[in-house]
Amino acid sequence: MARMHTRRRGSSDSDKPVADEPPEWSDVDDAAIEERVVELAEQGHDPSVIGLKLRDEGVQGTPVPDVKLATGKKITEILEENDADSEFPEDLHNLMERAVRLREHMDENPTDHQNKRALQNTQSKIRRLVDYYRGDEIDADFTYSYDTAKELL
Repeated sequence: MARMHTRRRGSSDSDKPVADEPPEWSDVDDAAIEERVVELAEQGHDPSVIGLKLRDEGVQGTPVPDVKLATGKKITEILEENDADSEFPEDLHNLMERAVRLREHMDENPTDHQNKRALQNTQSKIRRLVDYYRGDEIDADFTYSYDTAKELL
């Protein structure tokens, strides 16, 4: 597998266990799960954080290990159906936040060459993701720049 901008390697064998139905101890109603997902989204949580909260806190005290197994829909699908999804996909949003943070750091520390490279790499990832999502998840005429990212965030 090609590593993008780092020498590190991914954690080996970190696959989820294969399962086609939720465990019997997690018998939460579909509607209750969907309601909780929308509620957490309205509190400003991202889909990945919502999944963690459902796994750890659960719905009415019962943990939900996998929303897709329990409801048949992904968290992002539930959010789209209830018009609670964000303007940008979560991965792109996180990268833009990171780029803005790095750019502000660079303005204060112009000689920090490691972070200059990190910023270039992050912006490169953002451009590739924008190409991937363009026309589908984001506007066809959207182009990334520091100013637009700062404006959006």
